Amino acid sequence: MSLLNDALRAAEQRQNRPEVAAAYVGHSQRPGNRRYGLWILVLLAAVLIGASVFWFITRDSGEAMPAEVSTRPASETVSEPNTGGNAVSGNVPVDSQPADVRQVAEEPVASPVGNEPVSEPPPAPEPDTAAPPEPKAQEVAQKVAQEVTQERGRLREPEPKPEPVRVEATDPETPASKPVVAENQSAQDAEAPTPSVKQVRETPEAIDRRVSRELSSLLRSGENREAEQRLQELAATQAATASREVFARQMLVQGMPDRALAWLPLSVTDSDAGLRLLRARALHAKGSLPDALAILESNVPTVNQNAEYRVTLATLLQQAGRNTDAARHWSALIAEDDSRAAWWVGLAIALETGGEINSAVRAYSQAAQLPGLSPSLADYVRERLKALQAG
Repeated sequence: MSLLNDALRAAEQRQNRPEVAAAYVGHSQRPGNRRYGLWILVLLAAVLIGASVFWFITRDSGEAMPAEVSTRPASETVSEPNTGGNAVSGNVPVDSQPADVRQVAEEPVASPVGNEPVSEPPPAPEPDTAAPPEPKAQEVAQKVAQEVTQERGRLREPEPKPEPVRVEATDPETPASKPVVAENQSAQDAEAPTPSVKQVRETPEAIDRRVSRELSSLLRSGENREAEQRLQELAATQAATASREVFARQMLVQGMPDRALAWLPLSVTDSDAGLRLLRARALHAKGSLPDALAILESNVPTVNQNAEYRVTLATLLQQAGRNTDAARHWSALIAEDDSRAAWWVGLAIALETGGEINSAVRAYSQAAQLPGLSPSLADYVRERLKALQAG
């Protein structure tokens, strides 16, 4: 009843200001019609307010009323003030609501989840136009009922529970996996140099060549004893053909055939032409020409395989008086390469000694025309050529 009295009192106050109604309507109205319409609006507002208050009182005691719902019925009946600042006729101002309704609207409503007050959403801005005519009471009541139902359903819906499993599954794994990656990386870094440390296994031939180079360096430095000791270590594990050849050749140059022969046994020289040649030279240096020839003639290689072998054999055959055999070996050498003046000289000497003067003259003439002879040998060739041509 107090709400109805307040509404009637507010209506009487608005009746005392005819200019407001005139400003809102736009033209003067008759006093009878204006009073009739005003009473209808007042009754509608009173019914709406009474229904809202009754609904608030009869709500379930266990549910809390959101602030958005409590204030909506009052805001439905209040329109925006016009530009002139005057209240629109037919609307009940907010200040005219009773104190108990305002207190209920202003109290924060407890949220069903977490006991936290639900914050009021900001009211939607209304378009800056002239206030529409007052809606009917039935439409307003339906609209309020729909909004209240939506609010109650939204409040009753349980909030979705967070899923801590995903967070706990991803976050702890990230820092836990990093040390493992670091450890694996460090293990790979530690194992990476391993292939570079490994050495490729050398074959016996490769080891022999490497040691032969070391022996050459030691022999040039005059360290014969150390070189021989290194050769002895290698010969205990393999034939060491290249290393034996280097050491024996250097011993012959230094005039020590016995030390050369010590590393040139028949068991090793039979299968290698280079070692047989060195053994024959060592035997010849010791004065054993027949033994040297026997070694050389045991297995004669071809000219293209070892020309030095054939030159030594032809020279020793000449010294042994076997000129025909010597001439045969010199001819084989010249057939392979006829640009060697020294080989022509060897053939000429073998032919002259064998009594073939004409063939010897042609050989001396060919040697004199080719370069490469030493001065002493060139003088010998010219003297023999003059002597044979004069005779």
